[in-house]
Amino acid sequence: MKKLRFGILTYGKVAHLHAQALRSVPGIELAAVWGRNPEKRDQFAKTYGIESYDDVSAMIREAHIDAVVVASPHPQHTEHSLEALEAGAHVIIEKPMALHTDDCDRIIYTATKNNKKLGVISQRRWYPAVRRIREAIDTGKLGKPMIAQVTMLGWRDEAYYKSDPWRGSWAGEGGGVLVNQAPHQLDLLQWFMGPVTEVFAYWDNINHPYIEVEDTALALLRFASGGMATILVSNSQKPGIYAKVHIHGSSGASAGVQTDGGAMFVAGMSKITEPPINDIWTVPGEEALCTQWEAEDRALFNQIDATTYFHALQFKDFADAIIENRQPLVDGQEGRKTIALIEAIYQSGREHRPINLEVPQH
Repeated sequence: MKKLRFGILTYGKVAHLHAQALRSVPGIELAAVWGRNPEKRDQFAKTYGIESYDDVSAMIREAHIDAVVVASPHPQHTEHSLEALEAGAHVIIEKPMALHTDDCDRIIYTATKNNKKLGVISQRRWYPAVRRIREAIDTGKLGKPMIAQVTMLGWRDEAYYKSDPWRGSWAGEGGGVLVNQAPHQLDLLQWFMGPVTEVFAYWDNINHPYIEVEDTALALLRFASGGMATILVSNSQKPGIYAKVHIHGSSGASAGVQTDGGAMFVAGMSKITEPPINDIWTVPGEEALCTQWEAEDRALFNQIDATTYFHALQFKDFADAIIENRQPLVDGQEGRKTIALIEAIYQSGREHRPINLEVPQH
């Protein structure tokens, strides 16, 4: 079977991670890179033995690109996604999908108009510990998911914010911890709990005077199901403690995942140091499985490169969606849900009032 040819838009730290993950997936060929800086772009192309382009449409046309990974800075995601879709490529976007729901809607509309698949990177959905929670919800082991907690206590130092000129500003990054570090956990929260209907939030900058954006945010949520959640996400705890998502059901049973432990992973600057594990599991008759699963997850972690392995699983799902003409697991609508929640948190913090969200009708 012919391999799907992928291109990457831009050549920064996360683009290297994507390139390495793409090259590990059977059925995918990394073929080209686009970027505005010819020296950096050509060096990236040389590293991976691929073609280098300064025009997105030309890259897609001349290199016969089937799909594009958008790995540019956040404010450029919309422009680059639209250009690639209009040029005839399927598109998968590094999180966040965009900075505003209006932009998400434009991207979704353009993908639909051009009959192209659209995905958003959320590789933590492929963690075994996360999959177990999804299965417990689907099979009714928790009853109805009614209470959830997202807790992310991380750290980003001044060197991190100075590592790229776009970091830490509203114009360059579009936000702080909510936009850059929290989308993964917010995606899992909504995957487990369903659509959010109401948000009340605070956000602030606690100990990063050299950036404009927030390093901490707290929120209370209501869901269409009647469920409730708390969110605490922060980049203010040295050197980083953990990130967790916990779900508590109407049956009284609970399930949780520690998605990240210790110092938080930074693409191109650090490695993932701890495996994701189920840190809470009180499903009747299954309480002892936590120990068994942790051993399994640590064994897997020691056999793989966790920085690319789960991205590769998502890229395989996206490639299969193209071949099978189905929606990928994390499509544009799923990516939009996270942006709608982040928008509501920012708005609530600015206006000091609860914000209502529309439940998608599809």
